Amino acid sequence: MQFINIGYGNLVNSDKILCIVSPDSAPIHRLVSKAKENGMLIDASQGRKTKGVIFSTDGRVILSALVPGTIAERLNTEKDLA
Repeated sequence: MQFINIGYGNLVNSDKILCIVSPDSAPIHRLVSKAKENGMLIDASQGRKTKGVIFSTDGRVILSALVPGTIAERLNTEKDLA
């Protein structure tokens, strides 16, 4: 099990990451709202602006203050080290 830093000391199991997207589109806003209603939203942005949304294989939606490219870069670095 590998963990990846998604900003401000928050870690996510990298094996559970399905996709990482930008929060700018209306469909993503709807998916985030739906996850919040269903209790499946994890806000790891530490009160900062959400710049990345991570969808996990177990249906959870995780908000991050890092842009998707930075998270993907960290994910690829972790995979290379393993």
